Order: sequence, then structure tokens, then C-alpha cells
Amino acid sequence: MACRFIACFLLCVAATGWLGAGDDRRAVVHVVEDIEATRAFEPVEPVVRSMVERGILALGRTNDVRAAWRRFVQPTDVVGFRVCSAPGPVTGTRPVVVRAMVQSLLASGHPPGKVVLWDKRASDLILAGHSKLAAELGVRWAATEEAGWDADHAYENPTVGRLLIGDLEYPRRDRADAGKRSHVSRLLTRDVTKIVLVTPLLNHNQLGINGQLANLSLGAVDNTLRFEQEGWRLAEALPEVCALDELFGKLAFGVSDALLCQYRGEDRTLLHYAVALNQLRFSTDPVALDILGIHDIERARAVQPVEGEKPIKTDLYFNAALQELGVANTNHIDVVRARR
Repeated sequence: MACRFIACFLLCVAATGWLGAGDDRRAVVHVVEDIEATRAFEPVEPVVRSMVERGILALGRTNDVRAAWRRFVQPTDVVGFRVCSAPGPVTGTRPVVVRAMVQSLLASGHPPGKVVLWDKRASDLILAGHSKLAAELGVRWAATEEAGWDADHAYENPTVGRLLIGDLEYPRRDRADAGKRSHVSRLLTRDVTKIVLVTPLLNHNQLGINGQLANLSLGAVDNTLRFEQEGWRLAEALPEVCALDELFGKLAFGVSDALLCQYRGEDRTLLHYAVALNQLRFSTDPVALDILGIHDIERARAVQPVEGEKPIKTDLYFNAALQELGVANTNHIDVVRARR
């Protein structure tokens, strides 16, 4: 009880700005914007391709694309582009953005055989068009579920939930110790060596945003149903999952696909609850990207309010900041507009 009180106290002071008064950590988010990036909510591919190049150069702090990529990945790395495909190609991670990212990496001289597009479920990748895209680009695609779960690498938490078919411990679910571990996919422990997160600006009713931290964690491990029933469990567990060496330790950088911001609807495509921001955001700080996205969602909701709609909780992101996964205080986030 005392530990939970202290944790709650820390979250409260973080939210009010007390936490971090002496913390000089800062995050930099490079924003690339072009009002021609979308037309009637559809991405314009040549414009998006140019925006990706500008973002990579800004993030790498160089005028050479190859040198920019080499700041984060080496030719020997297996680079896994984590996409959010369940919402579909319109409001999930847009294939046009992934295409431009992969083409940029391949143009830098990276071997196609060492590039993989991944998500948790193969069906989502197929329906959203990412499997087809991988074939067109000559790179791989993979689902963490199909790759299987690694018995030697897991996140342990006393919360026990109902194991599902496909979870590593499902066959021995009657054992007393079953269900307390979430195992990392073998795709990430034995194959991928660098992770690039490419996530949408899309609301999530429990997490605020279906963004960087949500996709780094929930798609990478099994036995997540035990956390998904209650928001406070997600806020505690997901930062701890993200902090695993097999995940955060391999993170190269993240991209927020902010061409559109859908501020209500979660996985359903509801474009009457969407606005075109025509931006791509690049950062090595996943927390900062998510916090900025949450503020965009809140601003969009304020323009079109719904009676009784609750404010977005940010406990998860302040927990992540406490674990030094990134910066959650907007006063410590430097937003830099990328030059043309």
C-alpha cells in the first residue's frame, strides 16, 4: 500500500510540474510539415517521400541521407519497422509513409534482406497492405505471434489473467505459476536488432494515443490481456515492458505519422472525427512523440466537444518518464521545424 501511495504521489507531482524541477533532460522532436501532403485525407506520395527525406536528414543532423541512417543503424543490423496495421491503411500507419521510409533506407545502401515490416498479427498486416508493400520493396514482413515467443526473455508481473491460445504458457495454464509472464517474440530476441517505430496519430480510449509506447509494448509480447481490462494496469505495466532490453534497448528512433489526426474512434475509421495535420514527426524520444500527439487529440476534441467525454489520462507517460524512457513534460520538449 505504501509503495502504491508513493507511486501515485509521484504521478501527481509530475502532472503538476513539480517533478523534474531539477531534471534538465530534454527531448527534441523534428517536425516536417507540408500542406500538400494530403488531399481529401489521401496521402500524396511524392510529397510524403520528400517529407521523409527531410525528416531523416533533420534527425541525423546531416545533409547526407546515408550518413543520417548510419547514425542509427549499420548495414549488419536487421531493421524492423514496427507498423500499426490493425486500424487499416487510412487511420493506422499509412503504407505510403512506410514505403518512403524503407526506400530511403535501401537507398542508403542497406541490404533488403535485413529489413522487415512487423506487427503482432499477420491478418492485420495483410489487410492493411503492408505484406503487399513488403513484397513490392523486396523486404520481409513478419508477425510476432507467428514467430513465436521466447521462453528465455519475458516481463514478469504478479497480475494473472486469462491465457489465450497462442500464449506461450497456454498449454500449462493450470500450473500455479502460469500467466505471470509476458514473453517477448522470437522475432525481436533472435532476428531484429534495431527497431524503428512508425505509428499513427490515433486516439486510444485507455492509453490516450495508439502511439509509440503502445505499439512498442503490446505488439512485442504475449499474455497482454491481463493488463488491457483496466487503464491503471496498462499505465503501470506498459512502461516496464517497453523498458526491456529487447525492446527499448533496440529502439533506433520513432516516427509519428501525423498526416491525419483521428481523435475519436480508436481502430474504426471515422474521418468525421479526423483532421489533416499534414505532418511527420521524428524523434529518438517515444514519450515526447506520444505526449505531443495527445495534445493534438485534446485540441481537436475541444473544437468538436462531446458531452461527458473524459479528459485523457497521462499516467502511463509520466510512468515512462520516471523510468527514463523519455520526456513527458512539454516544457522540456523542443519542437524543431525541419527546413526545406
